[in-house]
Amino acid sequence: MEKFAIAIHGGAGTILRSSMTAEKEMSYKNGLKDALGAGEKILSSGGTSLDAVEAAIISLENNPLFNAGRGAVFTNEGKNEMDASIMEGNTLMAGAVTGVKNIKNPITLAKTVMQQSEHVFLSGLGAMEFAEKMKLEFAPDEYFFVQQRYDQLLQAKETDSIILDHTETKISGKDKTGTVGCVALDVHGNLAAGTSTGGMTNKKFGRVGDSPMIGAGTYANNNTCAISCTGHGEYFIRAVVAYDISCLMEYKGLTLKQACDFVVNKKLVTFGGEGGLIALDAKGNIELPFNSEGMYRASLKSQEELFIGIYKD
Repeated sequence: MEKFAIAIHGGAGTILRSSMTAEKEMSYKNGLKDALGAGEKILSSGGTSLDAVEAAIISLENNPLFNAGRGAVFTNEGKNEMDASIMEGNTLMAGAVTGVKNIKNPITLAKTVMQQSEHVFLSGLGAMEFAEKMKLEFAPDEYFFVQQRYDQLLQAKETDSIILDHTETKISGKDKTGTVGCVALDVHGNLAAGTSTGGMTNKKFGRVGDSPMIGAGTYANNNTCAISCTGHGEYFIRAVVAYDISCLMEYKGLTLKQACDFVVNKKLVTFGGEGGLIALDAKGNIELPFNSEGMYRASLKSQEELFIGIYKD
């Protein structure tokens, strides 16, 4: 059998050790392990990288520990608005949604946009109307309510601030998670990438980050790499991070590691952007760079032991 590879992330940011108990760390690692296992099951049986990416992200969306799907943070209006995108490297087909509510698994909606519509990017009520037409699963407001997320909103409103889900505060320091994503390489040699998020706590005016934007937060191309980003979206949009890494490989001949190091640890730092990404090339090389205190991440290659990490060591 040809080799396969998969990597996932559950957010990057100021994840301080002082806020992390052994029990909490184990919960996060188990969540990452479960998601990785969902994707690996598909890849090891000869399934596609696209299906593996969807399965892994669904697992993370269903886990209230992570800021996506069920664990999505609250907007200023006290709602859960979610974004997601997915892309396959063989055809360069992609699908994305933004500002959707009550969709149980936004990543599945993004995939359905890619496969069942003539469009790439749907937003808000239109995206939800499409989800209804496609008979995707909805969930009530109560399903998405997580007390710690609501506490984050109340604190943010006190100071009229917009809080990145990774920011250390009195309350949010207890809950260090963010955008989720997955990249995969299947036995057929095809790459795929996907990203899903609840965005920023107390976000206003229909703010959209990089996660649903093809080329900024998500990108996949069999000729180069698959990328899923996490961090301060405004900077990732301005730097066109995901596509920039692919371009550095395609046009300048950089390796995956060289391209990731340059963009994450030089270009983004110069911009003032905090965060990281997961990256995978067509040869199965995996890179998990970040310039923040930590990033929830895990990876696995066929016939190799899985890796799970939070901090830099």
